[in-house]
Amino acid sequence: MRRTVLIMTMSLDGFVVAPEGFPTGALPEPAELKRWKLDRISHAGAHLMGRVSYEEMGPYWQSSKDDYAAPMNNIPKVVFSRTLKKADWPVTTIANGDLAQEITALKNQPGGELVVWGGAGFAQAVTRAGLIDEYAIISKPIAYGGGKPLFRDLEQALKLKVLATTAYEGGTILRLYEPDQPTR
Repeated sequence: MRRTVLIMTMSLDGFVVAPEGFPTGALPEPAELKRWKLDRISHAGAHLMGRVSYEEMGPYWQSSKDDYAAPMNNIPKVVFSRTLKKADWPVTTIANGDLAQEITALKNQPGGELVVWGGAGFAQAVTRAGLIDEYAIISKPIAYGGGKPLFRDLEQALKLKVLATTAYEGGTILRLYEPDQPTR
């Protein structure tokens, strides 16, 4: 069974999106972290995302020359949406059925791990459904004091086991966790 891995960047106070109009500024990504992410996503079997992320990421990566562009463009993508009718980003399919059933079916197929990307709403839905096998949380040294959190409306506390922690120059921290309870 393939594993689902959520890779998400958030503020120290747990927000993945700053409050609207809040000047966040771009914090540079440490080179070591970029190498780790490139290695991880280059071996993915598929990238899973919601419609909002798809609409933001598709046009950007299709025209980008960044090192992330090749794995983002060449690896199959599955966008979860009940409203999207057409996928223009190559190697993309639309999943419009039940989230848990669709992801469970993907997990049961052969291939590399399934990398789950946010937005906040999609990440929250996949987490609430108990479908994440590993959380790769990148904490930036910034606090927003509000915005959209990574975790919201959980039916019960989500207990996690720490698998690894890596601190980078400049204060960025990568933490890998797995749920204390088995996933679907």
